[in-house]
Amino acid sequence: MTFSPLIYRRPAITATCAGLLLAAGCATNPGQPDQAVYSPSPAPNPATATSRLKAPTGFYAAARTEDDFDGCPQTSTPHTGPLNFPSKYEGSDSARDDLNENAAQRYRTQVEPIRDLERGINTLVEDYLETADPAAVDCALDWMLEWARADAMTGPVTTHTGKSMRKWSLGSIASSYLRLKLSASEPLLPYQGQAAEVEDWLGELAYLVIGDWSNVPQRKFNNHEYWAAWAVMSVAVVVDDRQLFDWAVSQYDRAANQVTDDGYLNNELRRETRALFYHNYALPPLAMMAAFGHANGLALEQRGDHALTRLAERVMSGLDQPEAFRNKAGAEQKLDDFKPSKFSWLEPYCSIESCRGEFARRLSEYRPLDNYRVGGNVTDLFNPRESS
Repeated sequence: MTFSPLIYRRPAITATCAGLLLAAGCATNPGQPDQAVYSPSPAPNPATATSRLKAPTGFYAAARTEDDFDGCPQTSTPHTGPLNFPSKYEGSDSARDDLNENAAQRYRTQVEPIRDLERGINTLVEDYLETADPAAVDCALDWMLEWARADAMTGPVTTHTGKSMRKWSLGSIASSYLRLKLSASEPLLPYQGQAAEVEDWLGELAYLVIGDWSNVPQRKFNNHEYWAAWAVMSVAVVVDDRQLFDWAVSQYDRAANQVTDDGYLNNELRRETRALFYHNYALPPLAMMAAFGHANGLALEQRGDHALTRLAERVMSGLDQPEAFRNKAGAEQKLDDFKPSKFSWLEPYCSIESCRGEFARRLSEYRPLDNYRVGGNVTDLFNPRESS
């Protein structure tokens, strides 16, 4: 399939994005927090710089005939207006850790069509991989095409939550779509024109996400930027765009440089009662990027003097001894939101690092792990023998 991204046919957007990509390595000088400085990423591996971008091996799995396809669900209405969603922490202080039930309900109602798309595409892709039924592919593409042709989610951003929703949903859709694109069963072969349209849309959204999340000063750079980088990296592999990939890597490097010697993220400690939760929430996009880096000859897990390991170990120890986070964040930790899906990072992490002790125990106990925002059934992606 020849990729001819729509984004490259829109001069105004292209010019803006070119400037953003040139500044992709921007970081913040701790002594002058609002002054951006250029920190280029390490030179690419010559052996991989000219080859097609790759995903971890599980993304190439062939479809199986283990079940029957249940049929197409009702599709959701494309979101074509401004991205103007309320925060579920509306009215909270700077810690943003006090849930506002009314705002949370308004948020859920307004984003429901987008969430339906995310979950629906994920389900349809997994349906295809479990049934080998082309009808599941046809259904998934029809749904995505309806949104792509409506230029859905490309509207102006008017709230931080709106900006966040664009990158969260992009990561969900792109990582699910990638499983179709790379599958050894080649399910997209009969749909080359439709697939190109979907990829045009994903590419456009990726550059909009770059515009949304570039040049954030280090004092504000947190898990949101990590999730944005993951979304862009997944699209980079879909459309084989090394500029997108390099931008995501530069954001990973900034994240790695934020992990303290004892494994904390200072900007997540500000979440006070939810500091441990948001340290854990930062791990899925970082671990997925590290696994994708590994597939492309980059040892991202070693960046920042093994920052990913320090963070993972700090989170794991904090689950057993949350008082460490209480002392650091100055508040008792809320632990009731921890459920197995929150630990989806264990699969990509343990695919590139040796996991023993509490890591191995939780991984075994929680399998199969599933998170639609990082590709769905991540156990199936990284350890298919344990996914049943």
